Amino acid sequence: MRRLLFVVALMLPPAFAAAQDWPAYGGDAGGRRYSGAGLITRDNVHLLAPAWTFHTGERPRPGPNGASFEDTPILADGKLLICTPSDRVIALDPLTGRQEWAFDPKLPADLKPNSDFVCRGVAVWRDAEAKPDAACRARVALATLDARVIELDLATGRPCEGFGEHGTVTLASAPSQLYPGELVLDSPPAVLGDALIVGSSIDDMTRAGTPGAEVRALDARTGATRWEFDPSPTRNGARLSGGGNVWAPIAVDTTSGLVFLPTAGPSVSYWGGERPGDDSFVSSVVALDGATGKPVWRFQTTHHDIWDYDIAAQPTLATVRRDGNEIPVVVVPTKMGFVFILDRATGRPVFPVTERPVPASDVPGENASPTQPIPAAPPPLVPQRLTADDAWGLTFIDRLLCRRKIAALRSEGLYTPPSLRGSIMYPFSGGGVNWGGGAFDPGAGLYIVNSMNLAHVVRLIPRADYPAARAAEPKAEIGRGFGTPYAAERTVLLSPLGIPCNAPPWGTLAAIDLSAGAIRWQAPLGSMALGLIRGLPNLGGPIVTASGLVFIAAAMDDKLRAFDAATGKELWRASLPAGGQATPMTYVAGGRQFVVIAAGGHHRLGTKFGDAVVAFALPK
Repeated sequence: MRRLLFVVALMLPPAFAAAQDWPAYGGDAGGRRYSGAGLITRDNVHLLAPAWTFHTGERPRPGPNGASFEDTPILADGKLLICTPSDRVIALDPLTGRQEWAFDPKLPADLKPNSDFVCRGVAVWRDAEAKPDAACRARVALATLDARVIELDLATGRPCEGFGEHGTVTLASAPSQLYPGELVLDSPPAVLGDALIVGSSIDDMTRAGTPGAEVRALDARTGATRWEFDPSPTRNGARLSGGGNVWAPIAVDTTSGLVFLPTAGPSVSYWGGERPGDDSFVSSVVALDGATGKPVWRFQTTHHDIWDYDIAAQPTLATVRRDGNEIPVVVVPTKMGFVFILDRATGRPVFPVTERPVPASDVPGENASPTQPIPAAPPPLVPQRLTADDAWGLTFIDRLLCRRKIAALRSEGLYTPPSLRGSIMYPFSGGGVNWGGGAFDPGAGLYIVNSMNLAHVVRLIPRADYPAARAAEPKAEIGRGFGTPYAAERTVLLSPLGIPCNAPPWGTLAAIDLSAGAIRWQAPLGSMALGLIRGLPNLGGPIVTASGLVFIAAAMDDKLRAFDAATGKELWRASLPAGGQATPMTYVAGGRQFVVIAAGGHHRLGTKFGDAVVAFALPK
């Protein structure tokens, strides 16, 4: 029987064969989040039901460093690989959800990650030089919150002894960090040839002189460093500040060997007086030669970033058709709601991008960039200006109080600089588009992406006033800003009822025709209040299949949904046991197509905590 199945597999067309696995965080190295699987269709998707559920055993974490289950599983060599918020890796049987092995890296007890306890996924590398029956011929690569890279034997889950020291390479030492967890690794390594490419997440609100932002390529066999690239701001070779780190997943073009880095903003997030200039490589997409780590091109989406508008999502490699030609491109969604479409080889925009004047800073010592790059197409996914007349509320009193709050703040549209009285940042630093990114349907030429529509209030606090501000609001998010004259307070713009002061929808899902640069449809994502409010804040991303279905959870109502990729019509939804703030994946096994989502909630959104991985499939 096994021989017969093997022969049949050899006879299958490439598209069907590729549909069997989901081998990388983004579906493939280029982050398309596309599957050739088509067993679930528009006609039968309403029959989807849970096929199995696995519980990881994770427990809630009290305090400011909570757990967020953002993992996207991958399927490789018949094993479904998940990682938990505490970096435990678990291999499951994809047909039944039964555990085959588990590995615990045993994070330090005093670890306090700069954001949440998060692991977005793992990667798999195969050693083409190893014998067929050798241990670690196929390896699971895990990047941990205490800045280690660990390789495990895919077959057994045991560490690969030849990699680093007994399977582990440590990238950051404690003396370089202000506290354990100031620098963490929370996204999976990218794989290119025989190299693992690893970025890091850094606390960007506590001090300007954060640990190094180096992106490293490690030899996948030995763990030795092949090259390093540091995007942080410099002048005449001297480092001006930290930041520019790459915390979001990296995209790789396996044909050209180019590596595409989504770089973060500089530190500290809301003040740039100590780093005059554009900070060339930060808040940018940077293309590196994967063999050497040398920059090939860069495109900056925000100059002199003082809004925390880093590129939070994995770039997506796609193809557009223009003037009868097919152009390989990089699609770069941003927190501002813009989507930049760049020529993959040169970094030049496919659609015109102009430098437009933006508001100047009124804080002495801050020289905000006088212009910012604005794409002609596609249109922005979210509104970018909020005035007192736009105030929204569930009641008249709610709206009145929101109106007064907005009127008291500086609000001059996109790129209003932080100020001493408080400025409205709209969209807020959670997006627009955040780490979930988008999915590309190569047949339809559509880029499917979700976004958020909320506002932040950012207020700079003189250093001498910090103790009083902290005492007045002990639970507020206030970055210390060591090494600068100011601390910075960041709050979501909410009414006294805890509802956003801007009108819904607060979350949408959209389809962009990349060749035309046009939004084909945009639909609210999630609902509350018996459906009276449609479109909720969301974190996580979509996937798209060959049968024209988009699967996404992400919204705060704890549902997994299926949409028609052509029209945006919601075709199916199912309740999850906890918040689904993760990106789903899909695969075919045993003649059935499964859709799998991590449902464990998100500390920052405050959704229901859990430890479930849920697989949906059609009835047998």
